[in-house]
Amino acid sequence: MRLTKRGEYALRALIDLGIAQEVGRPLLQISEIADKENIPIKFLEAILVQLKEAGYLDSKRGKQGGYSLKKPMDTIKIGDVVRKLEGPLAPIPCVSQNFYERCSCPDEAHCGLRMLMLDVRNAISDVLDRYSLAETVEVTLRKMRRDGLPLPFAETRSRKPRKGE
Repeated sequence: MRLTKRGEYALRALIDLGIAQEVGRPLLQISEIADKENIPIKFLEAILVQLKEAGYLDSKRGKQGGYSLKKPMDTIKIGDVVRKLEGPLAPIPCVSQNFYERCSCPDEAHCGLRMLMLDVRNAISDVLDRYSLAETVEVTLRKMRRDGLPLPFAETRSRKPRKGE
């Protein structure tokens, strides 16, 4: 399993939206996330639409619009997000729980490679399914505070004035 840029950017955007919610900014504009994470805005737009279609985000149109988390952070499991965006976690199809395909080996039950890859799949799945977005955001904020960094998206943080302000 390899996380693509789409999956990486989606997780970073979800974490940013979670951080923003925790610091009192439940709604973020695409440009704020794109600027902070250095993600091409058009690519991020497509990713956020996909996250919205998957039920993770809400959006509000207009000048004061943006994206917000639709579900409580503690109900969003990182493994579920990765599966929705990237597909199976299994390194080979014959060990996938949700996308199983018979492999080409003659004796699947005694295939050493399959047994090894099953352990790999289980380890990846166990870690990704163990963590919620809430836990990931909490760990991120704790480390930022410990290191004395300013919290992103906090109201006290200076921001660029919007057109017409």
